[in-house]
Amino acid sequence: MDAVRKEAFYTIEDIYALPDGERAELIDGKIYYMAPPSRTHQQILFSLSRKIADHIDSEKGNCEVNIAPFAVFLGEDDTNYIEPDISVICDTSKLDDKGCHGAPDWIIEIVSPGSKSMDYFTKLFKYRTAEVREYWIVDPAKEMTTVYGFEKEAMEQYSFGEDVPVGIYEGFSIKVQ
Repeated sequence: MDAVRKEAFYTIEDIYALPDGERAELIDGKIYYMAPPSRTHQQILFSLSRKIADHIDSEKGNCEVNIAPFAVFLGEDDTNYIEPDISVICDTSKLDDKGCHGAPDWIIEIVSPGSKSMDYFTKLFKYRTAEVREYWIVDPAKEMTTVYGFEKEAMEQYSFGEDVPVGIYEGFSIKVQ
């Protein structure tokens, strides 16, 4: 009889026990290590987060924009710890010094070469089931932004340079470049 290989199961405690400087996410008890982001990734991250924060400020909104590394704890257990590139949280009661407890309203992930399957599949499913309202996948290699409006069960794709409407804010759009 062949031995059945049991896959390791991790918790948030294991994430906090990682050596300094090592970053990872935890999805359903499985650890996914993260490579440092590229300069292009960081430029897109800064540009988008600034545009979103400026819009919220101009509308005197109560939503908060947080950028990675920022902890999002999805679910009621201790098996999901994610650091989205950008998280917009409108229910500020979900926030404390450790991060966001529950689903952000809007998440943006910027695809890196090593994160494609995570962003397009694993996180897509996780964010949808966690009831994130809107999820953007910004893919610099394809120069494409894919927008999932989970409330409306819609998916749209936009080329870089096109106005991308923000589903959670009527009348607001962003050009991803």
